[in-house]
Amino acid sequence: MVQIKICDRTFRFSLLIIKLYKHLNIKHEYILSKQLLKSGTSIGANVEEAQAAQSRNDFISKMSIASKEARESKYWIRLLNHSGYLINFEAKEELLSEINNIVNIITKIVKSTKEKEY
Repeated sequence: MVQIKICDRTFRFSLLIIKLYKHLNIKHEYILSKQLLKSGTSIGANVEEAQAAQSRNDFISKMSIASKEARESKYWIRLLNHSGYLINFEAKEELLSEINNIVNIITKIVKSTKEKEY
């Protein structure tokens, strides 16, 4: 299995979120889609920012924000899915799977960084 860096993974996820945002706008869904656009693209932005962290605590802080944004995005995706907005979205399964993967990966990164000795 090929390992994908979290920066690349969250960037590709952001592109998927933008694709979903366009899909939802065609269906005239503007409120939830905007919420998801903000949180879904924020994940990658915070992961990128963490790469230039000034300290370990700064890194943990930025990655923790990315984790919160990922969990918020997961909520919006679940809500959209259960309300029927994702029925004709061709990347629905990838989206549902990838947000779970991202939440798990970022959570593991934060936990393992906190546990490391100075």
